[in-house]
Order: sequence, then structure tokens, then C-alpha cells
Amino acid sequence: MSERIPIKDISPVKVHKPDPSQHENAYTPRSRIYVRAVEGTLETFRRFFGLIFLGTFAILPWLQYNGNQAILLDIGAQRFNIFGLTLWPQDLTLLAWILIISAFALFFITTFAGRVWCGFMCPQTTWTFIYIWFEEKIEGARNKRIKLDQRKMDFDKFWRKTLKHSSWILVALLTALSFVGYFTPIDQLFIDFFSFNAGFWSGLSVIFFTLCTYGNAGWMREIMCTHICPYARFQSAMFDKDTYTVAYDASRGEKRGPRSRKTSHEAIQQQGLGDCIDCNLCVQVCPTGIDIRNGLQYECINCGACVDACNGVMDKMNYPKGLISFTSEHELAGGTTKIVRPKLVGYAVVLVIMVSLLVYEIMSRVPLEVDIIRDRNSLYRETNDGLIENVYSLKVLNKSQTERVYQIEVLGLKGHRYMGNNQVKVQGGEVLNLAVSVAIDPYALKETVTEFRFKVFSIDGDEPVEVSEPSKFIYQ
Repeated sequence: MSERIPIKDISPVKVHKPDPSQHENAYTPRSRIYVRAVEGTLETFRRFFGLIFLGTFAILPWLQYNGNQAILLDIGAQRFNIFGLTLWPQDLTLLAWILIISAFALFFITTFAGRVWCGFMCPQTTWTFIYIWFEEKIEGARNKRIKLDQRKMDFDKFWRKTLKHSSWILVALLTALSFVGYFTPIDQLFIDFFSFNAGFWSGLSVIFFTLCTYGNAGWMREIMCTHICPYARFQSAMFDKDTYTVAYDASRGEKRGPRSRKTSHEAIQQQGLGDCIDCNLCVQVCPTGIDIRNGLQYECINCGACVDACNGVMDKMNYPKGLISFTSEHELAGGTTKIVRPKLVGYAVVLVIMVSLLVYEIMSRVPLEVDIIRDRNSLYRETNDGLIENVYSLKVLNKSQTERVYQIEVLGLKGHRYMGNNQVKVQGGEVLNLAVSVAIDPYALKETVTEFRFKVFSIDGDEPVEVSEPSKFIYQ
């Protein structure tokens, strides 16, 4: 008991950070981020993807298919219409497949190219940049916005702030209406909302999502990415040394420092300076306010804004581009990136298998479901002509979007008498409750419980549909 546990002294790791006193607009965790506008190849590419995403989001709920809204996720009716496919609660396995495939696709993309989803396609990023665009057009460039916020309230500041927030609210409202339009008929939603005739839940949903969009994209912005979104916390588990991420080439950039544009590149190198002129533009254009020169950080969303800003500076200085670029750890160390590697291949194989299974399940899905419920009031009864009768309730669900006519037959019960409608017409998406009875001579029954099947099949349409469900005939 007198032995002591040996203690090892571990010195803390020093992380290089720029000296805040050397930069007028240095960023701290609590300071507001004023994002500077940037132009470049990646910025154009990101805007293109954002436009496609935004256009798809806004247009899809307005599309029509067979006279109905093409995509309508009707939670109240427990029915999801996706063009010609109708999903019911019984088809939740398809939804599970879709979610799993989406997750593995995200893992695959992250392993290959880092957080490009966050930087180019994430709704939070897309709407944040839309709000920043309105901010720039109304309040001016970055320096003007900083000075505007430092001024006391006057008429110029008042009308600019009012116009900016009005634009933000309008974008948030249109976003909320489009989003809720996926769950309720969108054309009627717009009419009812602006005529103040919307239902309680639809109206409340529009207001709720308007406030969420306005708050997230207008005020919270990078806080959603750095403190709320869980993706940034576990992304490192999918990274390896061959993952493409936005990175700063410290071996080329250090030692950083300002210099005249007239000084040649060779003269600068002779002075012991790297290519980084310490202009701080890479920080000013970053939507999360980080300094990429400090290395890979969980706040980085791989939007590439710092890459475009740095390449622009390198052009002006007549230096080679790529001081900040999409690269891998192996390339920074002077090696080459291995694109085909076990982790990436594994994700790809699993993704292909799951997509194949999803396609197979959709193709083999039968758009008809039959549930059979026995009459619980009595096991059986004897008819006036001496037959034994069992009563059943058939629920016929037409999972397609068109009207179908079905034939009902009883299999495996010789000498039976079927009483009830044997042909039914069921509308698309309708559940038909049908009461039928089956009677048989008791001398034809060899057991107290006899198993048989109800067969329901379509007798119209180009694609025949058939479902056979088991049931039991009881006599004791």
C-alpha cells in the first residue's frame, strides 16, 4: 500500500495562432463574423450547386403527376406520394433503406473529399450565403458593414437594416411555404395562407419554419455548424491521410510576412520569407471565421472560399497558386494521394449493395395489401340449412394511385360457400373494408381448425396484381 503510482510529466502541445494585435479585424469566439465577398472558380462552382439545390427545392412541390401533386408527403392520411410511387406505413422499410443509403453516401463523400456536403450542398450553408448576398447588396461590402454597425442609429442605417431584415423574412417565408408544401397541397396552401384561411397546423408550421430559417441563416449562421450540427464532431472518424480537404501548405507559406508586390519571388525566398503575405483574407472570407493556416479544424466546412481568396492574392503577387488548396495530408508531405483504398472501396461496395437492394424492393413491391380479421363476437355459427359459417372482415388497400377492380376467391376449402361481394372496385390510395362469410358442410371438415387462403387479384389494368393471405376456419 506504500507504493506510489509513477507520474509522467507531459508538456502541453503548443498550437500556433496569429497574434490578434497584428490584425485589426481579428476573430475571437465571441466576435461577430463579417464575411467578405470572394470571386473564383470554387465560388462559382458553389453558387452553381446552391442554385441547383434551391431551384430543385422550390420547384418539386409544384410539379404535377397524373393530375395530382407529384410529391406530397401527407402525414395526416399516412400516405407519401412520390410521382408514381405511393408509400404507406407498411412501407417504412423503404424509408429506412433510403436513410441508410443517404448516410453511407455521406460517409463515402466525406472519406473522399471531406466536408464538401457542408460547404456546397448543406441547406444551412446555402441559405446563409443567400442572406449574406442580401446583406452585401443592401449594406455594402465588409468594411462598410462593420462601420455601419459601429454607427449610431440614423435614417440611412435604419432603412438599410429595415430593408435587409424584410428581405430575410421574405426569403424565410417563401422557404417555409415551399417546405410545408411538401406535406400539404402547395397551391391551396399559398392561397389559404395569404388569405388568412390556413388551417391551424399548416399555418403554425409556416410561421415556425419561417422563424427557424430567419434565425438560423440570419443570426445563428456559423453557430449551427460549430456548436449544434453533430456532423463536425464525428467527421474525423472518416478522414484519413488521403482525404481531400482544404489545407494550407505551411512548408511553402512560412515564414509569412508582408512585402512589396514589386519584389521578385526569388528575392523574397532569399530573405527567408514564404509565399504567405499575411493579408488575412483567408480569414475574412471564411463563413465560420477560422484561420485555415492553423491546420485542419472541425469548424471548417470545406466551402473553398479561402482557396479562391488566396489564389487571387497569389495572382496579384505573381506567385504560383495553390498555397491553400483542396489537397491531402500525403500530398502536403510530398507524396501522392491514393484514391483507391480499402476504406473508400468498402463504403462504395456497401453503397452499391444497398442501392441494389432498394431498387429490388421497389421493383418487387406489390401495390396491393390485404388484411384479414376474423369476427371476434363468435367463433362460428350454424346456418338454417345446417352449414357452419365463419365471418371475416377483409381490408383491401390499393397502394397504387389509380382505380383498380379486384376479384376475391377462397382457396384450400373444398365445398365451401362464399357469401359477399367477390368483385370490388377500390380507388387509388383507398382502404376498402369488406365483410364476407364462408360456410361449409360440417361433414366436410376433418379438423376443428382448417387453414385456407383468401386470394385477391386484379382483373383490370395492364399490370396484374395478386395477393394471397392465409386464414383459419374454426369449428369445434
